[in-house]
Amino acid sequence: MMPPPPARSSTSSTPPTFCKPDRTNPLPLWAQVLGDVRGRLARGEFVDGFPPERELIDQYAVSRHTMREAMRRLHAEGLIDRERGRGTFVRHQGIEQRTGALYSLFRSIEDQGFVQHSVVLELDERAAPSVARQLGLPVATPFVYLHRLRNADDTPIATDELWMPSRLAAPLLAVDFAHTAVYAELERRCGIRPGAGWERVHPTLPTRDERALLGTSARQPAFLVERFTSHVGQPLEWRRTVIRGDMYTFLATWSDTGEQRERSAFTPTTAS
Repeated sequence: MMPPPPARSSTSSTPPTFCKPDRTNPLPLWAQVLGDVRGRLARGEFVDGFPPERELIDQYAVSRHTMREAMRRLHAEGLIDRERGRGTFVRHQGIEQRTGALYSLFRSIEDQGFVQHSVVLELDERAAPSVARQLGLPVATPFVYLHRLRNADDTPIATDELWMPSRLAAPLLAVDFAHTAVYAELERRCGIRPGAGWERVHPTLPTRDERALLGTSARQPAFLVERFTSHVGQPLEWRRTVIRGDMYTFLATWSDTGEQRERSAFTPTTAS
């Protein structure tokens, strides 16, 4: 049965194509600079890093006050991030995930125009006593274990660990998970798909190893997503995913239909 939920280089592959402000134009200088930098961002000119302030001042031949006003407005529009002591960064478009139903992170990323690519860090068969206890299985149960770094285009977005009982998922050991979805391979190779489950999301500060993989700072928060799925009433999957908080948004929708969700009375075993 299903347990219920308890400063960068400005080097770029694209040559700079800026237009200096026209001082005979009645439009303020900062507004002209703002519009030009917006266009450069849209063209993907800063893919390898946003230029330092001094470089932009020299390019546009404006005062520091003018440039800072343009940058302040770019930040207010959500196009750039600024961190004291580290510089200015292009704010990447995030992934929006609807909740309330089983979803594939692979499909969510690809459906929003990104290419999902995974770096497989570990894929093997192993015992996991704490996971077995969490799922109510014998502690010696062998699991297929998959540990991945998930990328949207070239940007790391999540680290993902999952465990599935080997008796159900052993064929997954032969899969190259660089660009495919676990559930698609599970159905294709094992004839199995999740039938029910739950997911729990809460904020977390990633570990040092997770920060190194995600390229985040010690104070940058993330989401910890824990997922349980089952197949014909038997435990199928335990998953632990750490997702960058600046790249991911959860979206819940509802309607007043009078419908109620079915709830299970099974209580999970606390891992020790």
